[in-house]
Amino acid sequence: MAAALDAGRPVVALETSIVGQGLPAPHNLKAARGCEAAIRDEGAVPATVAVLDGRVRVGLGDDDLQRIASGAIKISSRDLGPALASRAAGATTVAATLRGATMAGVRFMATGGIGGVHRGHPEDQSADLEEIARAPVAVFCAGAKIILDLALTLERLESLSVPVLGYGCDEFPAFYTRRSGCPVSARVDGPGEAAQVLRAAWETGGRGVVVAVPPPADLEGAEEMASRAAGELGDLRGASVTPRLLARMAELSGGRSLDLNVDLVVNNARVAAQVARTFFS
Repeated sequence: MAAALDAGRPVVALETSIVGQGLPAPHNLKAARGCEAAIRDEGAVPATVAVLDGRVRVGLGDDDLQRIASGAIKISSRDLGPALASRAAGATTVAATLRGATMAGVRFMATGGIGGVHRGHPEDQSADLEEIARAPVAVFCAGAKIILDLALTLERLESLSVPVLGYGCDEFPAFYTRRSGCPVSARVDGPGEAAQVLRAAWETGGRGVVVAVPPPADLEGAEEMASRAAGELGDLRGASVTPRLLARMAELSGGRSLDLNVDLVVNNARVAAQVARTFFS
Protein backbone atom coordinates (compact mmCIF):
# COMPACT_ATOMS: atom_id res chain seq x y z
CA MET A 1 0.00 0.00 0.00
CA ALA A 2 2.82 2.42 0.86
CA ALA A 3 4.44 1.70 -2.49
CA ALA A 4 1.16 2.46 -4.25
CA LEU A 5 0.90 5.82 -2.50
CA ASP A 6 4.51 6.67 -3.31
CA ALA A 7 3.84 5.84 -6.95
CA GLY A 8 0.74 8.04 -7.06
CA ARG A 9 -1.60 5.10 -7.56
CA PRO A 10 -5.24 5.30 -6.36
CA VAL A 11 -5.80 3.80 -2.92
CA VAL A 12 -9.17 3.30 -1.21
CA ALA A 13 -9.46 2.77 2.55
CA LEU A 14 -12.05 0.38 4.01
CA GLU A 15 -13.38 0.10 7.55
CA THR A 16 -13.59 -3.15 9.51
CA SER A 17 -16.47 -2.49 11.88
CA ILE A 18 -18.66 -4.12 9.25
CA VAL A 19 -16.56 -7.27 9.73
CA GLY A 20 -16.34 -7.20 13.51
CA GLN A 21 -19.81 -5.96 14.47
CA GLY A 22 -21.89 -4.74 11.53
CA LEU A 23 -22.69 -8.00 9.74
CA PRO A 24 -22.96 -11.60 10.93
CA ALA A 25 -21.01 -14.45 9.34
CA PRO A 26 -20.73 -15.22 6.47
CA HIS A 27 -21.92 -11.81 5.24
CA ASN A 28 -19.13 -9.94 7.06
CA LEU A 29 -16.22 -11.54 5.23
CA LYS A 30 -18.17 -11.67 1.98
CA ALA A 31 -18.55 -7.89 2.18
CA ALA A 32 -14.91 -7.27 3.10
CA ARG A 33 -13.50 -9.52 0.40
CA GLY A 34 -16.00 -8.24 -2.14
CA CYS A 35 -14.96 -4.64 -1.49
CA GLU A 36 -11.29 -5.42 -1.87
CA ALA A 37 -11.93 -7.36 -5.10
CA ALA A 38 -14.07 -4.55 -6.55
CA ILE A 39 -11.36 -1.98 -5.83
CA ARG A 40 -8.69 -4.14 -7.47
CA ASP A 41 -10.91 -4.76 -10.49
CA GLU A 42 -11.04 -0.99 -11.03
CA GLY A 43 -7.27 -0.66 -10.98
CA ALA A 44 -6.97 0.74 -7.46
CA VAL A 45 -5.43 -0.62 -4.26
CA PRO A 46 -7.58 -1.56 -1.23
CA ALA A 47 -6.33 -0.45 2.19
CA THR A 48 -8.47 -2.09 4.85
CA VAL A 49 -7.90 -0.54 8.29
CA ALA A 50 -7.84 -2.18 11.72
CA VAL A 51 -5.98 -2.07 15.03
CA LEU A 52 -3.77 -5.13 15.45
CA ASP A 53 -0.77 -5.90 17.67
CA GLY A 54 -0.46 -2.37 19.01
CA ARG A 55 -0.53 -0.68 15.60
CA VAL A 56 -3.01 1.03 13.32
CA ARG A 57 -2.79 -1.16 10.23
CA VAL A 58 -3.68 0.37 6.88
CA GLY A 59 -3.80 -2.60 4.52
CA LEU A 60 -4.66 -6.11 5.73
CA GLY A 61 -4.16 -9.66 4.53
CA ASP A 62 -6.93 -12.24 4.55
CA ASP A 63 -5.60 -13.77 7.78
CA ASP A 64 -5.97 -10.34 9.40
CA LEU A 65 -9.57 -10.08 8.21
CA GLN A 66 -10.33 -13.45 9.76
CA ARG A 67 -8.80 -12.29 13.06
CA ILE A 68 -11.15 -9.32 13.05
CA ALA A 69 -14.12 -11.53 12.20
CA SER A 70 -13.31 -13.99 14.97
CA GLY A 71 -13.61 -11.46 17.76
CA ALA A 72 -12.43 -7.85 17.69
CA ILE A 73 -13.66 -4.95 19.77
CA LYS A 74 -15.29 -1.94 18.13
CA ILE A 75 -12.85 0.96 17.82
CA SER A 76 -13.94 4.54 17.20
CA SER A 77 -11.47 7.41 17.04
CA ARG A 78 -11.67 8.05 20.81
CA ASP A 79 -10.70 4.42 21.48
CA LEU A 80 -7.48 4.37 19.47
CA GLY A 81 -5.16 5.29 22.35
CA PRO A 82 -6.40 2.64 24.82
CA ALA A 83 -6.65 -0.01 22.10
CA LEU A 84 -3.11 0.58 20.89
CA ALA A 85 -1.68 0.62 24.41
CA SER A 86 -3.43 -2.63 25.36
CA ARG A 87 -2.60 -4.26 22.00
CA ALA A 88 -6.25 -5.12 21.48
CA ALA A 89 -7.58 -6.45 18.21
CA GLY A 90 -9.91 -3.72 17.01
CA ALA A 91 -12.39 -3.30 14.17
CA THR A 92 -12.39 0.35 13.12
CA THR A 93 -15.51 2.44 12.58
CA VAL A 94 -15.69 5.13 9.91
CA ALA A 95 -14.28 7.63 12.42
CA ALA A 96 -11.24 5.53 13.36
CA THR A 97 -10.70 4.45 9.76
CA LEU A 98 -10.54 8.10 8.73
CA ARG A 99 -7.82 8.68 11.33
CA GLY A 100 -5.83 5.80 9.89
CA ALA A 101 -6.37 6.92 6.32
CA THR A 102 -5.28 10.46 7.13
CA MET A 103 -2.14 9.23 8.89
CA ALA A 104 -1.25 7.17 5.82
CA GLY A 105 -2.14 9.85 3.27
CA VAL A 106 -5.11 8.02 1.73
CA ARG A 107 -7.69 10.40 0.24
CA PHE A 108 -10.53 7.99 -0.59
CA MET A 109 -12.61 5.72 1.62
CA ALA A 110 -15.64 3.47 1.12
CA THR A 111 -18.16 2.22 3.66
CA GLY A 112 -21.78 1.10 3.76
CA GLY A 113 -23.40 4.03 5.52
CA ILE A 114 -21.99 6.72 7.79
CA GLY A 115 -23.16 7.26 11.35
CA GLY A 116 -25.15 10.30 12.29
CA VAL A 117 -27.75 11.73 14.67
CA HIS A 118 -29.91 9.10 16.38
CA ARG A 119 -33.70 9.22 16.13
CA GLY A 120 -35.30 10.73 19.21
CA HIS A 121 -31.89 11.50 20.75
CA PRO A 122 -30.33 14.44 18.91
CA GLU A 123 -27.63 14.62 21.59
CA ASP A 124 -26.44 11.14 20.55
CA GLN A 125 -24.30 11.84 17.49
CA SER A 126 -21.79 9.57 15.85
CA ALA A 127 -18.12 10.53 16.00
CA ASP A 128 -18.12 9.86 12.25
CA LEU A 129 -19.47 13.34 11.58
CA GLU A 130 -16.69 15.24 13.38
CA GLU A 131 -14.00 13.01 11.90
CA ILE A 132 -15.34 13.50 8.38
CA ALA A 133 -15.15 17.25 8.93
CA ARG A 134 -11.48 16.97 10.00
CA ALA A 135 -10.10 14.45 7.52
CA PRO A 136 -9.17 15.43 3.93
CA VAL A 137 -10.85 12.27 2.67
CA ALA A 138 -13.78 11.57 0.35
CA VAL A 139 -16.16 9.11 2.04
CA PHE A 140 -18.23 7.05 -0.40
CA CYS A 141 -21.37 5.68 1.24
CA ALA A 142 -25.03 4.87 0.64
CA GLY A 143 -25.93 7.90 2.73
CA ALA A 144 -26.44 7.43 6.45
CA LYS A 145 -28.04 4.40 7.99
CA ILE A 146 -31.85 4.59 7.71
CA ILE A 147 -32.19 3.91 11.45
CA LEU A 148 -30.85 7.46 12.05
CA ASP A 149 -32.43 10.89 11.81
CA LEU A 150 -31.30 11.73 8.29
CA ALA A 151 -32.50 15.34 8.24
CA LEU A 152 -30.64 16.18 11.46
CA THR A 153 -27.59 14.29 10.24
CA LEU A 154 -27.48 16.48 7.13
CA GLU A 155 -28.00 19.60 9.24
CA ARG A 156 -25.01 18.61 11.35
CA LEU A 157 -22.85 17.99 8.29
CA GLU A 158 -23.85 21.40 6.96
CA SER A 159 -22.82 23.01 10.26
CA LEU A 160 -19.47 21.25 9.95
CA SER A 161 -19.04 22.59 6.36
CA VAL A 162 -19.00 19.08 4.90
CA PRO A 163 -20.22 18.93 1.27
CA VAL A 164 -22.65 16.09 0.57
CA LEU A 165 -22.43 15.13 -3.09
CA GLY A 166 -25.15 13.01 -4.63
CA TYR A 167 -23.52 10.58 -7.05
CA GLY A 168 -26.01 10.64 -9.89
CA CYS A 169 -28.80 11.62 -7.51
CA ASP A 170 -30.41 14.71 -6.01
CA GLU A 171 -31.60 13.09 -2.77
CA PHE A 172 -29.52 11.76 0.08
CA PRO A 173 -29.85 7.95 -0.03
CA ALA A 174 -31.21 6.27 3.08
CA PHE A 175 -28.90 3.24 3.05
CA TYR A 176 -31.50 0.58 2.21
CA THR A 177 -33.40 2.85 -0.17
CA ARG A 178 -32.56 5.47 -2.79
CA ARG A 179 -35.04 8.04 -1.52
CA SER A 180 -35.08 9.99 1.73
CA GLY A 181 -36.77 13.28 0.79
CA CYS A 182 -33.60 15.10 1.90
CA PRO A 183 -31.68 17.02 -0.80
CA VAL A 184 -27.91 16.78 -1.17
CA SER A 185 -25.80 19.94 -1.32
CA ALA A 186 -24.68 19.23 -4.89
CA ARG A 187 -24.93 16.54 -7.55
CA VAL A 188 -22.09 14.93 -9.50
CA ASP A 189 -22.53 12.62 -12.47
CA GLY A 190 -19.80 10.10 -13.12
CA PRO A 191 -16.18 9.67 -11.99
CA GLY A 192 -14.86 12.62 -13.99
CA GLU A 193 -17.18 15.20 -12.50
CA ALA A 194 -16.78 13.76 -8.99
CA ALA A 195 -12.99 13.89 -9.24
CA GLN A 196 -13.12 17.46 -10.51
CA VAL A 197 -15.31 18.61 -7.61
CA LEU A 198 -13.15 16.82 -5.03
CA ARG A 199 -9.98 18.40 -6.41
CA ALA A 200 -11.56 21.86 -6.33
CA ALA A 201 -12.85 21.34 -2.79
CA TRP A 202 -9.44 20.30 -1.48
CA GLU A 203 -7.56 23.00 -3.38
CA THR A 204 -9.73 25.64 -1.70
CA GLY A 205 -9.11 24.42 1.84
CA GLY A 206 -11.92 21.92 2.18
CA ARG A 207 -11.43 18.70 4.07
CA GLY A 208 -13.93 15.84 4.37
CA VAL A 209 -16.49 15.25 1.62
CA VAL A 210 -19.38 12.79 1.65
CA VAL A 211 -20.13 11.18 -1.71
CA ALA A 212 -23.58 9.60 -1.42
CA VAL A 213 -24.09 6.67 -3.79
CA PRO A 214 -27.62 5.26 -4.19
CA PRO A 215 -27.88 1.58 -3.22
CA PRO A 216 -28.19 -0.87 -6.13
CA ALA A 217 -31.71 -1.83 -5.00
CA ASP A 218 -34.41 -0.73 -2.56
CA LEU A 219 -35.49 -2.72 0.48
CA GLU A 220 -39.28 -2.65 0.48
CA GLY A 221 -40.71 -1.35 3.75
CA ALA A 222 -37.31 -0.17 5.00
CA GLU A 223 -38.59 3.02 6.64
CA GLU A 224 -41.34 1.19 8.55
CA MET A 225 -38.88 -1.43 9.77
CA ALA A 226 -36.37 1.23 10.82
CA SER A 227 -39.02 3.12 12.81
CA ARG A 228 -40.11 -0.06 14.53
CA ALA A 229 -36.54 -1.09 15.36
CA ALA A 230 -35.69 2.34 16.77
CA GLY A 231 -38.86 2.39 18.86
CA GLU A 232 -38.14 -1.00 20.38
CA LEU A 233 -34.76 0.06 21.77
CA GLY A 234 -36.21 2.87 23.86
CA ASP A 235 -33.52 4.86 25.68
CA LEU A 236 -30.59 2.64 24.77
CA ARG A 237 -27.62 4.79 23.70
CA GLY A 238 -23.93 4.52 22.94
CA ALA A 239 -21.76 2.35 20.72
CA SER A 240 -24.05 -0.68 20.92
CA VAL A 241 -27.08 1.09 19.43
CA THR A 242 -26.24 0.82 15.73
CA PRO A 243 -25.28 -2.90 15.75
CA ARG A 244 -28.46 -3.70 17.70
CA LEU A 245 -30.62 -1.72 15.30
CA LEU A 246 -29.05 -3.30 12.22
CA ALA A 247 -29.50 -6.76 13.69
CA ARG A 248 -33.17 -6.02 14.31
CA MET A 249 -33.53 -4.77 10.73
CA ALA A 250 -32.14 -8.11 9.57
CA GLU A 251 -34.75 -9.95 11.64
CA LEU A 252 -37.63 -7.80 10.45
CA SER A 253 -36.60 -8.10 6.80
CA GLY A 254 -36.09 -11.83 6.92
CA GLY A 255 -32.41 -11.40 6.10
CA ARG A 256 -32.98 -9.27 2.99
CA SER A 257 -31.23 -6.29 4.59
CA LEU A 258 -28.05 -8.37 5.01
CA ASP A 259 -27.82 -9.22 1.32
CA LEU A 260 -28.48 -5.62 0.32
CA ASN A 261 -25.89 -4.42 2.83
CA VAL A 262 -23.25 -6.56 1.15
CA ASP A 263 -24.29 -5.41 -2.33
CA LEU A 264 -24.30 -1.72 -1.48
CA VAL A 265 -20.95 -1.64 0.32
CA VAL A 266 -19.27 -3.46 -2.58
CA ASN A 267 -20.92 -1.01 -4.99
CA ASN A 268 -19.64 1.94 -2.94
CA ALA A 269 -16.12 0.50 -3.00
CA ARG A 270 -16.30 0.11 -6.76
CA VAL A 271 -17.45 3.71 -7.28
CA ALA A 272 -14.78 5.01 -4.89
CA ALA A 273 -12.11 3.17 -6.87
CA GLN A 274 -13.42 4.52 -10.18
CA VAL A 275 -13.33 8.10 -8.89
CA ALA A 276 -9.92 7.62 -7.26
CA ARG A 277 -8.49 6.20 -10.49
CA THR A 278 -9.84 9.19 -12.42
CA PHE A 279 -8.53 11.62 -9.80
CA PHE A 280 -4.98 10.29 -10.11
CA SER A 281 -4.97 9.81 -13.89
